[in-house]
Parts: sequence; C-alpha cells; structure tokens
Amino acid sequence: MKILLVGASGTLGRAIAQTLSHHEILAAGRSSAQYPVDITDDASVEALLRKTGKLDAIVSAAGALHFGPLSEMKPADFAIGLNDKLLGQVRLALLGQHHLSDGGSITLTTGIVSAEPIRAGANASAVNRAIEGFVAGAACELPRGLRINAVSPSVLSESMDAYGAFFPGFEPVPAARAALAYRRSVEGVQSGRTFEVW
Repeated sequence: MKILLVGASGTLGRAIAQTLSHHEILAAGRSSAQYPVDITDDASVEALLRKTGKLDAIVSAAGALHFGPLSEMKPADFAIGLNDKLLGQVRLALLGQHHLSDGGSITLTTGIVSAEPIRAGANASAVNRAIEGFVAGAACELPRGLRINAVSPSVLSESMDAYGAFFPGFEPVPAARAALAYRRSVEGVQSGRTFEVW
C-alpha cells in the first residue's frame, strides 16, 4: 500500500510512520526534503500530489491551531486554526480524493477538545469539531469505494511538557497507542467515523 503521510516529522507523525512501516510511506511536511508541502496553499498540495502519483491512502497529522484566552483573541488568531488545521486538511481531502486508487482512504486528525473543551482552546474545539463534521458529510459522497475517517487523540504523553498545563486532569496517551487508530482507519473498512483515543 502506498501511503502519503503529511506531518510525518511530528511526534504523532513519526509514531504513525512506525505503525504503518510495513507499507510504502511517502513522508511529507513543511520541512520534508523529498515531499515538501504547505497545506494552506492549493498549488503546493497539487504539486505534492503530482509528485506522489497514484496513492492508496492519505493520512494527515498536520495542522496548526491558536491557543489563547477568548478575551484576548482576535479574528486573525482564530483564523490560524481555520486556515491551517481545518482548511489545510480539507484541502488534502478535496484535492487528494482524485489521486486515490479505488477503495483508497483518507484519514484526518482532530483531538479530544472537540468533545472536551479546555481553557484557551476555543479555536481548537471549533476546528476539531468542524473536521469531524466534514468527515461525516464527505463519507456520504465519496465515490469508487473511497473512505474517510478522523482520529481524535487525547493529549500525547510525549507532549505533556509543552501542553500539559492546558490539559489538567486529562489522561495522556502514548503516540504509539494513538497511531493504532490510524492503522485501523487505513487498513479497516469503516468510513465517516471519528476514532477516539482517550
């Protein structure tokens, strides 16, 4: 199976690559030497897809969000998550569907704050829930046996030093455990689902 993994150099991306290492992984991201991509730009995503050729799966572990107090949040701050994590992943799905083999799959990433809001996380909650809504709607229309799912992990154990203060009382999950849900999405049969890893 030929899999495009966007966000491959991040903590979660590396774990996904390891879990799916029995397949051919094309590791893409902003800092990738072989498969560079800016998911906020149509032309960049289209150039990446031309380079990869036909794919069996697209997995995204990419996307920036804004964390900050609502009282200080500007529309431009909120737009960070909309333009990057939301529209970036939607862009990968919309453009990528045409480069998938019959029966191929798309897997996007959301997060626990779609269901469990946190302080300073209004942007993250809105973006993650919107991605899950897109996945549910898109699954109803994809042709050729194509599937689409999302994975919603809790805060990663490996990221607690950086983000733990935002998640008081949350149980972190190891990246390797979260990565199993991506394998389930890629190799399984379900579509329109959000796989929670909490």
